[in-house]
Amino acid sequence: MASNGKPELGRPQSRPQISWGKWLLIGLALAYLGIVVYIPTVNVFVQAFSQGVGPFLGNFANHEFVHAIKMTVLIAALAVPMNTIFGLCAAWIVARHQFRGRALLLTILDLPFSISPVVAGLMIILLYGRQGWFGPLLQGADIQIVFAYPGMVLATAFVAMPFVAREVIPVLEELGTDQEQAAHTLGANAWQTFWRVTLPGIRWGLLYGVVLTNARSMGEFGAVSAVSGNVAGKTQTLTLFVEEAYKQYQTQASYGAAVILAGLALVSLALKALLESKTHVPRRVQF
Repeated sequence: MASNGKPELGRPQSRPQISWGKWLLIGLALAYLGIVVYIPTVNVFVQAFSQGVGPFLGNFANHEFVHAIKMTVLIAALAVPMNTIFGLCAAWIVARHQFRGRALLLTILDLPFSISPVVAGLMIILLYGRQGWFGPLLQGADIQIVFAYPGMVLATAFVAMPFVAREVIPVLEELGTDQEQAAHTLGANAWQTFWRVTLPGIRWGLLYGVVLTNARSMGEFGAVSAVSGNVAGKTQTLTLFVEEAYKQYQTQASYGAAVILAGLALVSLALKALLESKTHVPRRVQF
């Protein structure tokens, strides 16, 4: 160090050393992720393509395999928008209003986290099944909920319900109401304020909530298994197809379906990245 307090040129500066304890923790974390996540995931892809690409592509000639893919996408296509709209409304009520029963509403929002998905499916059967509370009414109107597409959507929507609300609530609370009040002062109506002020402010939380909802919807097994009946070619999703094919010793088809599920998850992540890049484009707010 020179007398003027500046480091002398040509003399290497010491770098902070990472202690062996930190390296140990990093190694343990990587080992745990490898055992729980990486190795099983890689093994699924290895098994799916162990006999080449041909047998994997041959799965698409199986009507039950293709129908399971369609059913999975159709369920998510309805459950995700439902939970997105509900999550936004619930987050707005919780974050922008103080009312009696607010804590109870938050507890109900977290209910799907604590209830087993199988129990959730049983609850839907007890409500909408033939012997359920609304069973006779639905039968009289010739409407089938359980063991059909509507029941599978309800079960999926239930288990994936909290993600959007739980991601948006803290963002709304941190955002505050100053910008919204300023927009109202400038003459913006409620819809303009939400679309041009609130929504850009919560876009990250909303985006992560939608991605989590979509991933949870496509990967749901327990609740859908209870309410669907697991009828091949009719009420069977990809997760149910994986189990059934593996039980029938159709391991190649089972691993192939698992790869499709992983691919759908990668598509969700790619859409998230695309939307994130779009949100960086600056926009001028006009009312």
